[in-house]
Amino acid sequence: MQRFHFIAIGGSAMHNLAIALKKKGNAISGSDDEIFEPSRSRLAKYGLLPDSEGWDVSRIHQGLDAVILGMHAKKDNPELLAAKEQNIPIYSFPEYLYEHAKNKKRIVVGGSHGKTTTTAMILHVLHALGQEVDYMVGAQLDGFETMVSLSSEAKTMILEGDEYLTSALDPRPKFHVYRPHTAVLTGVAWDHMNVFPTFNDYLEQFRIFIRKVRSGGHIYYNREDNYLKNLMINTADDVDTHSYTLPEYSTRDGMTYIHHRATLYPLQIFGKHNLLNMEAARLICNDLGIDTDDFYTAMASFKGASNRMEKMKESKNLVFFKDFAHAPSKVMATLNAVREQYPNRRLIALFELHTYSSLNKGFLPSYRHSLDAADEAMVFYSPHAIELKKLPYLDEDDVHNAFDKENLQVYTDIEALKQSLNNRELKNTAVLAMSSGNFGGINWEELFGEK
Repeated sequence: MQRFHFIAIGGSAMHNLAIALKKKGNAISGSDDEIFEPSRSRLAKYGLLPDSEGWDVSRIHQGLDAVILGMHAKKDNPELLAAKEQNIPIYSFPEYLYEHAKNKKRIVVGGSHGKTTTTAMILHVLHALGQEVDYMVGAQLDGFETMVSLSSEAKTMILEGDEYLTSALDPRPKFHVYRPHTAVLTGVAWDHMNVFPTFNDYLEQFRIFIRKVRSGGHIYYNREDNYLKNLMINTADDVDTHSYTLPEYSTRDGMTYIHHRATLYPLQIFGKHNLLNMEAARLICNDLGIDTDDFYTAMASFKGASNRMEKMKESKNLVFFKDFAHAPSKVMATLNAVREQYPNRRLIALFELHTYSSLNKGFLPSYRHSLDAADEAMVFYSPHAIELKKLPYLDEDDVHNAFDKENLQVYTDIEALKQSLNNRELKNTAVLAMSSGNFGGINWEELFGEK
């Protein structure tokens, strides 16, 4: 048994790692200044919810084997300063995962979008076919108790490779830490403008990631993405590169089918971006010894990761999806996927500007025409979120001009948006809500439950 203390234990990834380590028989303590759902309930379930919110240096002592530091903690966090003063080993979340997996085969799935879904697909198929691996994925998955699983027995670890910063002490992107034997790159689209102020700054993080692939390793990349194709030109001679593209498929009666060896395999997912993600997942599973027919058979039961094209409701009149889409290319791809799947339904797009980049006037024009596939489009943003991010005031006209979508509706009051949706009959309609936030805490079940 080891003793770990988590600074900022309430994070979505952090609390899952805390649970995973407790399930291995370790003693866990933690702290945070705020803990929200679902982290709060999950920590309470495992007896890990701190007895009070806030930082307390008495939690840091020589009985600890290590401190694990979350991204939310600042450099001047009193518990962090106490741990440094006492020379207690300090790991960021990705550093601890690497420490655990340094003697295992590491497969890292990176990309501006699609990495959670691709990782989830790999794990779903391996789980369905009884192949156990260690893993870290950025969303809750059906059939998996936690987003992190660590063991002594597994010889492979599957890691979702986030390009955001590691911790307050370590400005490296998380996926630079993992040093993969096998890497997947799903695509590149500028994001995280607050830490990568230019697209080339952002692109450089992927160049570095590619150089981190171990000698004799493999990179699987989406050849539909021109940025990735250019990045692959300068890969090391001792790293093999493999490209993938869309598999053969068809769509009919609201169902997508994969064509393989004269067999049609039905899927519950849809959209070209999801099918590209699935191809990447198939190649990784093939590399791990899974036959392609077995892969597609197992994929028939995959419903998606939480908040990734997640079907929340389907009735005669209404089908409603939630998606994490926030980057311009992903917003457009997700919306086009719903349009292709439901060509005869009226399509309403709801999009929240929530990230630092999306609320930035300099970045906002990147969304031009991204909502054009919708019959009706509504954009919501919170002036309070702009204040918290210390960004300049954003005028509704700025949003209208940036999207350049005829009849675009812009809301800064969530109650006004709810009222607008309540006033619609929504017959033969598809609704897609896209956000990395929560639309001001809107209750979708209450809003669409009777539709």
